[in-house]
Amino acid sequence: MSAPTDRTPGSRDRQPAPRRSTVRSGATEGADGGADETPAPPRRRLAVLGRLGLVVVLLLAVAATVLLVNRQGEFGREDAGAEEIPALEVAPAPVQLGTVAQPDALAPIPSAGGGGQQTSLASWSEGIASRVDVPARALQAYGVADQAVKREQPDCNLSWVTIAGLARIESNHGRYRGAAIADNGDVTPRIIGVPLDGTGGNRTIGDTDGGVLDGDAALDRAVGPLQFIPSTWAKWRSDGNGDGVADPNNIDDAALAAGRYLCANDRDLATGPGWRSAVLSYNNSDEYGRRVYAAADQYARASQG
Repeated sequence: MSAPTDRTPGSRDRQPAPRRSTVRSGATEGADGGADETPAPPRRRLAVLGRLGLVVVLLLAVAATVLLVNRQGEFGREDAGAEEIPALEVAPAPVQLGTVAQPDALAPIPSAGGGGQQTSLASWSEGIASRVDVPARALQAYGVADQAVKREQPDCNLSWVTIAGLARIESNHGRYRGAAIADNGDVTPRIIGVPLDGTGGNRTIGDTDGGVLDGDAALDRAVGPLQFIPSTWAKWRSDGNGDGVADPNNIDDAALAAGRYLCANDRDLATGPGWRSAVLSYNNSDEYGRRVYAAADQYARASQG
């Protein structure tokens, strides 16, 4: 925008006014010393107009604030739906997050295979659901992922409580804004994050899936209870419930994909640096890491009864 000029187009240079003014009250003095034809607004009118202008500015500011608050309330990696998810009742993780080990979780999940394992997992999850304040169906998904990753990558030492900690921050275990988990693991309504347009601390990520997963053909959005970006899901997509479909909106599939993602690059989550590296690869924020640890540690303690 160009800077305003000192003179309006077509204006004339002013001449000195006569020593004795003949201007009547309410008129402005002309360039030739006479009175202009257009009288000046009275001071009271100017004051009223000024107040009206101030009111308009305040109303616009209020409207802008409401829009900003509504936008910040949308779900995404950075805010994680903080206004919807109850605050953690535990202290933050130790300040030196890199020095702590994997939360010491007792996961009494039988290693029996086939249908017996699923039945045992369901019984285990229902037994601790009320103590840890996590839906039993979500716990079952985390238990399945725990066992699957332990078989695939035993040296990773993944625990279900870490997956649970991520899910707590990302979507409150699929309960964000009234969502619920069906018996088959599908989370409805789907949890779709904010557009990744570079605002709110997010990166700018253009569309990578044609809007198939997130419904946005211009920008990517995080999807599902573990909030996978479409491009990340394309690499780590998993079928956790064995139905032949890998869907980030299914908590079984999302939990298994998250477990595999955390164990990438030969990480050992039984060590402080390994656990920290894994969680921060999900969201590179120390505050995020502390929140995940606080949740995971709470679940570890509560599950031990």
